[in-house]
Amino acid sequence: MECLFCKIINREIPADIVYEDDHVLAFNDISPTAPTHQLIIPKKHIATLNDIEEGELALIGRLQFTAAQLARQQGFADDGYRVVMNCNEKGGQTVYHIHMHLLGGRAFTWPAG
Repeated sequence: MECLFCKIINREIPADIVYEDDHVLAFNDISPTAPTHQLIIPKKHIATLNDIEEGELALIGRLQFTAAQLARQQGFADDGYRVVMNCNEKGGQTVYHIHMHLLGGRAFTWPAG
C-alpha cells in the first residue's frame, strides 16, 4: 500500500511519535500551523470519513479521547484547543487515511476558512 500514514505506522517512514497504543498513533505534524500541531490516526487504514463503518465507531471515539488526553498532558486543555478532520479534496484532505489534527498553544478564530 502506498499510504503515507500506513508507512509511518509500519515504521517505513520516520515520524516524531508522541503517543501510541494498539489502535492509535499520534505524531507531530511536519508543517505545523500552531505551537502544537499533532496528527492522530487510527492504525487501521480508513481512507476518508465517508468510509467509516458502524463497527469502527469505537475506534473513531478513541481518536477524540486521545486528542483530549494529549491536550491535557501538554497543558493546554483548559485554555482550549482545536481538533479538525478534513474529508476529500474540497474539504482539504491531502492524505487519504483519516486523521485528526490536534492544534493548541494559541487562540483560534472562526470561521476557520
